[in-house]
Amino acid sequence: MRLAFLGTPEFSVAVLAALVEAGHEIVCAYSQPPAPRGRGQALKPSAVHAFAEARGIAVRTPASMRDPAEIEAFAALGADAAVVVAFGQILPAEVLEAPRLGSFNLHASLLPRWRGAAPIQRAVMAGDEMTGVEVMRMTEGLDEGPVLAIATVRIGPLDTAGGVHDRLAAAAADLIVRTLPEIEAGRATATPQVDDGVTYAKKIRPKEARLDWTRSGRELDRKIRGLSPFPGAWFLLPTEKGEVRVKALLSAFEEAQGEPGTVLDDRLLVACGEGAVRLLRVQREGKGAQDAEVFLRGQPVAAGTRCL
Repeated sequence: MRLAFLGTPEFSVAVLAALVEAGHEIVCAYSQPPAPRGRGQALKPSAVHAFAEARGIAVRTPASMRDPAEIEAFAALGADAAVVVAFGQILPAEVLEAPRLGSFNLHASLLPRWRGAAPIQRAVMAGDEMTGVEVMRMTEGLDEGPVLAIATVRIGPLDTAGGVHDRLAAAAADLIVRTLPEIEAGRATATPQVDDGVTYAKKIRPKEARLDWTRSGRELDRKIRGLSPFPGAWFLLPTEKGEVRVKALLSAFEEAQGEPGTVLDDRLLVACGEGAVRLLRVQREGKGAQDAEVFLRGQPVAAGTRCL
């Protein structure tokens, strides 16, 4: 099939690579414009942009797909279908309806739960035991279109958003390769989403990342894993040289009690408002991520230390 592809982050790359491997012709890859990244804040292309360019696929990075010139250029591609994966813009009807078969979105949740920007993180933070990826025929509403295919992924008690992300990306790649022939043959059934159970996965805000030890241990454990590896839940750790910022990247809930924020042993068990969290992987500011036992060799944390 002649496909237009619209996506931006690493999650989208797995799907684009699978479409190329399956023999589809990618007539153009659309991505968000290059953005400042790294210490030097130099403009760098997105993951999809870099992948497409490396494989000789034409790339467009419009600031807005509502620009009449962009709408005209998109229609001129003569695509059989558009595949959209975390592109980052709301597409107008003129774009959605331009391909012969329509436009199809791969969304990383079990709709209508977690429509919106951060479905993977929100699912882990909410304690969901199951999530998935769905192929949806796109409409102008936010993730409201009918669903054509589903793949489910379980979320375990030690899963981070990063790990779930990788499994969902692989599931999405497999799902779209299996579903496109069904769409082309007219065999795919579009099932409207139900009205009950709608939730929205709001974008993760920086202020959410700081840990409040007065909250319950189960909630904080989910937050730590849901914000790992990015942006990373964090706290301040008192040391002989002053307070240092530490990201908590993996944890487990434990039934223990103490003053919230107090370290209860010499292996980073921190008391919460209810219960405690065992920090299993951390990252000191300016350093690489480390398992807790490795971190503690260079930075011992005694029982009774108060995390802030």
